[in-house]
Amino acid sequence: MNLQRGLYAITDTTLLAGRLANAVDAALKGGAVLVQYRDKSADTARRLEEAMALRMLCRQYHVPLLINDDVELCVAVGADGVHLGRTDGSLQQARARLGEDAIIGATCHDSLEFAAEAASNGASYLAFGAMYPSATKPGACAASLQTLADARRFGLPVVAIGGLNIDNAAPVIAAGADCVAIISDLWSATDIATRAHDFSQLF
Repeated sequence: MNLQRGLYAITDTTLLAGRLANAVDAALKGGAVLVQYRDKSADTARRLEEAMALRMLCRQYHVPLLINDDVELCVAVGADGVHLGRTDGSLQQARARLGEDAIIGATCHDSLEFAAEAASNGASYLAFGAMYPSATKPGACAASLQTLADARRFGLPVVAIGGLNIDNAAPVIAAGADCVAIISDLWSATDIATRAHDFSQLF
């Protein structure tokens, strides 16, 4: 499955408590091209229920749904793929489990070495960040605009994440990001659909 350029919406358990489906629906209406369900809790039943609801919602909009760090949940709900951090398991094992058509994203931080490794192990896209200081991951190492530009050499879509908002995303896109992954600035917006549309217009 090919990735479109644009807004990559990543869910947040705290920000979206009680309004997950409605908020994601608004982001999709506004033009999000990719959704990641990210929930680090141990509430297996709720995670399954929410992921299934998002899977059905994303299917209506013909937008891929990825699951953060959980290959088996991806399989259980029939999601389109997973995003794996550096310590979240093997890309090769995920590819073997999910098949050739699955979207598998890989966290690369600010490392072209990590990116080369991920590309050779079957990643579908390479994610770099934090681009700016991030409230979601306050300890994340900083990634540079130059790294985004250099990562084009791998021939895979490049995703930028971390501290991005509607006011600082344009330089990241200009540097080579195919997608901007947004959490706080999207879900905290008064009008999520409009904020999603504004991000989409940057592309």
